[in-house]
Amino acid sequence: MTRQILHRAAPETPPARPRLGFLGVGWIGRHRMQAILGTGAIDVAAIADPSPEMVAEACKFAPDAQPVATLDDILDLGVDGVVIATPSAMHAEQSIRALKRGVAVFCQKPLGRTAVEVQAVVDAARNADRLLCVDLSYRFTEGMRRIHEIIDSGELGHVYAVDLVFHNAYGPDKPWFYDPVLSGGGCVMDLGVHLVDLALWALDNPDIASVTGKLLSGGAPLTDVTTQVEDYAVATMELETGAVVQLACSWRLQAGCDAMISASFYGTQGGVSLRNVNGSFYDFTAERYRGTSRETVTTPPDEWGGRAAADWASRLAAGERFDPAAEQLVDVAKVLDRIYGR
Repeated sequence: MTRQILHRAAPETPPARPRLGFLGVGWIGRHRMQAILGTGAIDVAAIADPSPEMVAEACKFAPDAQPVATLDDILDLGVDGVVIATPSAMHAEQSIRALKRGVAVFCQKPLGRTAVEVQAVVDAARNADRLLCVDLSYRFTEGMRRIHEIIDSGELGHVYAVDLVFHNAYGPDKPWFYDPVLSGGGCVMDLGVHLVDLALWALDNPDIASVTGKLLSGGAPLTDVTTQVEDYAVATMELETGAVVQLACSWRLQAGCDAMISASFYGTQGGVSLRNVNGSFYDFTAERYRGTSRETVTTPPDEWGGRAAADWASRLAAGERFDPAAEQLVDVAKVLDRIYGR
């Protein structure tokens, strides 16, 4: 009797965990590192920051990571992705350098100071076929996720008006924020970028007919965007759909609380709104409006701050490459350019 030999198929080799480098590990960089580590999908290979103290703090979360001096040092280690949390003027150049080396990028906002810079980064990501994402974190609040679903369902009818606000009773504490060459602009570049992104993302990126804006500094009209940055701004976008989007943002407004943040969408059959709670930067509630009645859709707590970073890391670990949705980053940058009159 012939003995039958059974051959088992060799198990598939699991994909290697992506190895990441972190460039800039101040508070934001370390917070995003914690969120990314929380996915359990990646390893931290390298950390670079001018401050030895910041590097030491970051190494507490990733004790096996190698402290290095520069972005090139990170890239020379053969990492799969890099998380960039450096001053704004560096974002585009550093992102392009990484992408040209075949490394995926997660970058703090703004990705670039102008639409030309942002387009160059997106082009580099497409050419390299690497995943590019930016930390536009308010998209990832549970409230905005639900608002997007409600708008997308058609429940609101034709959305014809959008009001967005981000007033910060404080101002940035680093000098480079106030240098337009280094920052690209003031509160619009810092806070308004979130508002423009939320409007276009929630409405599925409609074409824009016109953009107007008014910039102030110290309570007076901004006279020279090449030497000054604004600390108060209002802008209006008219969309090809006929909708009107109005936004206002500021630093150091006498607001009576830490922050005033909201994104409201009004349609022919109802409205929805995201609002911060009791002046908080972190706690939000979302509501659905029908005439004079309102319904609560989401309430705090909601640990949303690191979700954009965690989402990028999880997608990278799953093998995702260039996402054409990155072109939406250019659309946002073009709106900012028009607010600044560029």
